[in-house]
Amino acid sequence: MGALAGHPSYQKYEVAVRRSPIDGFGVFALEPVPKWQKIGEVRGESISVSEARRRAAMLQRIMIVEVSPKTAIDLARSTDPMRFTNHSCQPNGQLRITDGRIEFYALRDIAPGEEITVSYGETHHAGQLTCRCGAPGCAGSL
Repeated sequence: MGALAGHPSYQKYEVAVRRSPIDGFGVFALEPVPKWQKIGEVRGESISVSEARRRAAMLQRIMIVEVSPKTAIDLARSTDPMRFTNHSCQPNGQLRITDGRIEFYALRDIAPGEEITVSYGETHHAGQLTCRCGAPGCAGSL
């Protein structure tokens, strides 16, 4: 699939940012996304991990991804829709770091209208943020 009209070439499937029942805004599929397919990527400001941790300590809503032991990407000013991907303890997507790029893939078929979610794994919240995913077996915190 090539670039979508009006979207960068790394956004492979049409998505929309809307209010999320999980938290704040989320990203929702506007077309079917087949299992294992790349959905898109996010771009942002490249910063050091130490700067990322300094920024994260001051923020309530963190949009920073560590992509290597030395480098992180701050998505705060990114215009890429995938930056609004929420956490779920039973996600339908997966975040992958590939050569410093933050990519999103479908773990299963995703239907139009479905919110795209990933497991954040280890976060800067250190278990202090309540998880609101609502999934069966939810861990309760991030």
